[in-house]
Amino acid sequence: MNILQTQNCPECRSSLVDDMQNGEVICSGCGVVVDDQIADSGPETISSNLEDKMKLARATGQTTYSQHDLGITTEISISAKDFSGKRINNEVANQMNHLRKWQQRVRVSTPKERRLANVLTKMGETCESLNLSKNVLETTSMIYRNLDGHIEVKGKSVACITAATIYMACKQCDVVRSLEEICRGIVPAKDVKSKTKLAARYYRTMVMEMGALKAPVLTMDKYISKIANMTQTEVRVERLALEIAEKTKDNSISDGKSPNGIAAAYLYVSSVLLGQNVLQRDVSSIAGVTEVTIRNRCKEILTSHKLKITLRPSQKLTPPPPFHFMIKNTD
Repeated sequence: MNILQTQNCPECRSSLVDDMQNGEVICSGCGVVVDDQIADSGPETISSNLEDKMKLARATGQTTYSQHDLGITTEISISAKDFSGKRINNEVANQMNHLRKWQQRVRVSTPKERRLANVLTKMGETCESLNLSKNVLETTSMIYRNLDGHIEVKGKSVACITAATIYMACKQCDVVRSLEEICRGIVPAKDVKSKTKLAARYYRTMVMEMGALKAPVLTMDKYISKIANMTQTEVRVERLALEIAEKTKDNSISDGKSPNGIAAAYLYVSSVLLGQNVLQRDVSSIAGVTEVTIRNRCKEILTSHKLKITLRPSQKLTPPPPFHFMIKNTD
């Protein structure tokens, strides 16, 4: 019980005490009940069991931008059992199916809401297939809601709009995903190339029209770390690749080129220098580029920018530790 210092008993002018267990306010001196049936502002339950908390909870879950109604509308689930776990008969099940259909029709009443619901559903399925976090999904939904007010999205491809929006959300959430990777999780394999070009056009339109929305540029070290994790590359190979990338960051080697191809070239050069038996075919298949692309990027790194890489001691097939590298720019 807590003593209320701001109020006094109307009978004896003593301090009041609130008894939240019984919902009463009583006098600490004479014991008269000043007020009753007061609301308890404490926690819903003191139980540590999650199942007991969910049974006693009266509030709804969190609102989410990934649903067109923000997730505050009641949903009728598809189940053959009631809340207590008992099986319901066929008559009640048919009645619930009928109510569920009308509930869905009421939730989506206008064409704009129907389009918003379809796009958000597609975004949720794509983020789940790409193993993206809930933060990326929420950011994607917020971007699309802002996009719907700035750009006319009616008549545009739902898959391409979804891919462009997820790509921008990944950049804002500092998640390394290429636009082609996102399109692979949405469209069939035969349409990936054409849909990627269309999604890239939508992305450029989003950046130009929505001036207040800025997407950060992902640095090369994130792409190198991503491919290194996918290929299970040794730490020293990744470290050397990051060192070479740091030396060439002021050059325009990445302008207009796929970052996955450049990152794969950095890792391949580092693997060869460290005597690792790495095939271009393995690196290209994981990075999503061709072997020719890796060879061309390697030539640009080592030849066009006149990098001199000195390996000490001399390279061997089974190199003894430790190695010392000296990377110099001869410009």
